[in-house]
Amino acid sequence: MSLSGLTEGAGVLPDGPLNATVNGTFLFTTSVTPTEKPFMSVNWFFGVNNIITSYAASNTTPPEYEGRITLFLSTGSLELRSLTDADSGEYIINITPAAGGALTGSTTLNIYVSNVAVHPKSADLVEFSSVILSCTSFGSSISFLWLNDTSEVTTSDRVHLTDGGSTLTIVNVTRYDQQPFRCHVFNPVSNGTSEPVNITVIGPENTDLLLTPSEEYFAEGLDVRLFCSTESRPPAQFMWFLNGESLPHSEPELNLTNIQMNNTGNYSCQAFNDKTMRNETSQLTAISVLVIMPVIQINSTSAVKDRSSTNLTCEASGSITTRVWIKDGHPLLPSDRVSFSMDNRTVFIQPVHSSNHGTYQCQVSNPVSTMTAAHKLTVNCEYSFYKRDSNLTKNLMYLLKFSLNLFILGSL
Repeated sequence: MSLSGLTEGAGVLPDGPLNATVNGTFLFTTSVTPTEKPFMSVNWFFGVNNIITSYAASNTTPPEYEGRITLFLSTGSLELRSLTDADSGEYIINITPAAGGALTGSTTLNIYVSNVAVHPKSADLVEFSSVILSCTSFGSSISFLWLNDTSEVTTSDRVHLTDGGSTLTIVNVTRYDQQPFRCHVFNPVSNGTSEPVNITVIGPENTDLLLTPSEEYFAEGLDVRLFCSTESRPPAQFMWFLNGESLPHSEPELNLTNIQMNNTGNYSCQAFNDKTMRNETSQLTAISVLVIMPVIQINSTSAVKDRSSTNLTCEASGSITTRVWIKDGHPLLPSDRVSFSMDNRTVFIQPVHSSNHGTYQCQVSNPVSTMTAAHKLTVNCEYSFYKRDSNLTKNLMYLLKFSLNLFILGSL
């Protein structure tokens, strides 16, 4: 802007563009040296609009600048406060000194980027829903660039940029969109980047049940811990099930102390998100509780006759997985005279033979315990000459010798 009758003073204002920040303060400093007599008038303009006119020691200021400016009459310098991006543009000063020619000068002020922010600050979403992120900033001639982590966000069927690039809309959000988003704002003289905004696709998902200790079978009286984990935001609520029936427990950890047979079954947990109204159930985890066998014995007679029959029965209490019979330290196998019941509980011997004489053991076991009982079986022979002892041998030899002597005497 130029006014009739004014001459442009070289370097009255610094060359532009000059830079300032939103909400900041800027001092337009003139190069004019204070004079003995005050200036007759000083006029400041923003574009074609008057900011302040000082004439005859009286100042006139438009309402929009009241309280925001200070004019230094000795030099014509102007301080402008509470800057906004609307203050970017050309500033002009006209000075009429008491003596000499009038002076005029102009410069340009740019308000650079500040206070870059994205709203909302975070977003918790259900997968395949949508989100709108808005970037706000103060400054002049600003441009917007969106970043997902370190990659530039570009438009696609799911991604839309509107409002000059300041608004980012993502349709059908997926878990792969969970990298932090940032808004980068810039103009020819400055730039700024917002704090990261995290988009969280909330579950629950990946619900898993962990058993500690991780065993297939447990003895009565032990302690067992089950822990339910899931990915969910806000944190999930939990329900527990045993064989499909709900349990009165709602914490992520279920502790079973001094477990008993009635704790046996298939356990599962269900995670529920009260924001998405979704739930997910874990895999089934089996707990098998077995009783340690406290008592075991073999019921049978201690002595039997040769060629008779007998049974040996192994009695045991608790959870029995296997019964094994042993005779004299070796596995007892079925034969034409030895047989077993279907559950291996009883041994049948028929007919009894002297070879069945010996020590029998019954070994009963389950995955948490093993017990053994022993029984000595004596087989009595019906005829005494079956006994192979030293006295019988001596008697037979004596009879043979006596008979031989009688035969020799009768021949003489």
